Amino acid sequence: MADEPTLYLIWHDPAAVPAEPIDLHGDGHPLADGLWLVRSALTRSKLYHRIKWQLPDGTALLCAPLGDDPDGWPKFKGMDAGALAWLRRD
Repeated sequence: MADEPTLYLIWHDPAAVPAEPIDLHGDGHPLADGLWLVRSALTRSKLYHRIKWQLPDGTALLCAPLGDDPDGWPKFKGMDAGALAWLRRD
């Protein structure tokens, strides 16, 4: 596990419907169907695999670490409400 939570961008094919709601293994906020910002203490590899195991076999998946400060945050528009407020919270 990482000492401090890391901010990740998680995407999975939104057509893939998991059997249960996905456990993000951290604090997360949806941006769109299948697209999340997640702060997690897990390493990228552990987070990737824990999410992968919850999705149907063969589902496309991306797990990318981001800089968790305003200079490292992604720019976005037209995403689900509250994402910027969620990033600023802490």
